[in-house]
Amino acid sequence: MADKRVVSTPSGVVHVVSTDRNDGDFAVSLTGPEFARVRADVVDAEWTWLRQVHGADVVVASTPGEGAGEVADAVVTAKPGVPIAVTTADCAPVVLVGTTAVGVAHAGWKGIMAGVIEATSDQLRSLGAEPIAALCGPCIQPADYEFGPEALDEIEERLGTRVRSTTRKGTPALDMTAAVAAACEAAGWPPPDRPKCTSAPSYFSHRTRGDVGRQTTVAWIEPA
Repeated sequence: MADKRVVSTPSGVVHVVSTDRNDGDFAVSLTGPEFARVRADVVDAEWTWLRQVHGADVVVASTPGEGAGEVADAVVTAKPGVPIAVTTADCAPVVLVGTTAVGVAHAGWKGIMAGVIEATSDQLRSLGAEPIAALCGPCIQPADYEFGPEALDEIEERLGTRVRSTTRKGTPALDMTAAVAAACEAAGWPPPDRPKCTSAPSYFSHRTRGDVGRQTTVAWIEPA
């Protein structure tokens, strides 16, 4: 079931929930009452959700649901009671918790290379937030993430040797969590802990099972 975390900040408590398969399908291609129901079961308010394209655009939400459905890969808010969310099936959902605001980013390898974590950080800083914590929801881990050598070389050149790993078969692999950590540190945020792997049956995984469903990571601020 959903993994729930809280982080205390000077402006309030930030709640972070990362779902799994048991919590339902959060793919944004779904519409109507079923989509509304699975969101309400996590937090009963209008969400700002995104149509993700593996880029680095960031939405700023000031009211519940503001910017919902926009084409972007990150969203930030400085306002209490405004749920912001990304959906994933293997990519990393990254939450940056700041002193006055919170942001969530959809960080696949293309988004990381495009600078989505740095762009989220910049937008948070523009809202007056200084770094407190970075959290990473479930994503694919290197044992199950075989990766092309040429693309891996490009990522290593940008983020360092720690992104390089091997699969359980001994073939080249990308360590997505290490890539997230490197990007967070470059933006001035502490690295997140290593999350659970989406190859586990309890998660949707496009890479390991061809799933079309998505889990979500949603964050919101509760006033102090």
